[in-house]
Amino acid sequence: MTATRAVWNRIQSGDHRLMRRVHHWKPPRWFRAAMIVFTRMGDGWLWYALSAGILLFGGPHRFLALGSAASATAAGILIFMGVKRISRRQRPCELEPHCWSAIAPPDEFSFPSGHAITSFAIAVSLEAFYPGLGWGLLFVAIGIASSRIVLGMHFLSDVVAGSSIGALLGYTAVHFLASL
Repeated sequence: MTATRAVWNRIQSGDHRLMRRVHHWKPPRWFRAAMIVFTRMGDGWLWYALSAGILLFGGPHRFLALGSAASATAAGILIFMGVKRISRRQRPCELEPHCWSAIAPPDEFSFPSGHAITSFAIAVSLEAFYPGLGWGLLFVAIGIASSRIVLGMHFLSDVVAGSSIGALLGYTAVHFLASL
């Protein structure tokens, strides 16, 4: 067995252990509602509303901020669509039933998390221009990414990879557009 295969097997084993724990845990009603709200925030409407607010009240660098966020998000969407087609990793909700969540997945495959990619791409991009929003944006991005695990849509490794890709894209977009 190659070292890469051994590492992947260890990651997948940990993912499956966590999935079983999460799928059999019935948290308090307020927590379940919060996870559903967070995951729906990641569907896009929050980012569109935030973009409209920045467009109207974002000051002189609003176009650069929105351009950075939009380009990072577009790159993230292209990446996760391509990688999902290649990885073809089944979602946790396809492998084992969830005890309380019945949310339908937006697409067929799990790796990487598109919600995590876009949330972190936008959060990192906008935080560079609006540092006062940084903690709030990070809180929302973490909430969205975590909700994907709790609701059985993704494994932990899907979300970690997606969050890392999104953060890297956000950082790259800011520095690339700022250099123009």
